[in-house]
Amino acid sequence: MAKITYIEHNGTIHEIDVKPGMTVMEGARDNGVPGIDADCGGACACSTCHVYVAPDWVDRLPPRDPMEEDMLDFAYQPDPARSRLTCQIKVTPELDGLVVNLPERQV
Repeated sequence: MAKITYIEHNGTIHEIDVKPGMTVMEGARDNGVPGIDADCGGACACSTCHVYVAPDWVDRLPPRDPMEEDMLDFAYQPDPARSRLTCQIKVTPELDGLVVNLPERQV
């Protein structure tokens, strides 16, 4: 398991053990983390699982692919360096300790 920390916009912290092979979005959805809507179910067809990755984790994640880049254009207040779609981040043991911050709202 990898412990992923989801921080809501209001500061509420959710520390979730997520099984490798799942996505960061699935970990949030399956554990009722508010603020990860995941309207498309993980197909990278919306931006409702948008988060800001903690600065010390940005370079430790695989790079965004072109489809994720395109969908982030529709996210609420995307940050060019830190914004990611959680449906596109596959959990591995190396992600143990990952911290993501949720935006004020999803679009």
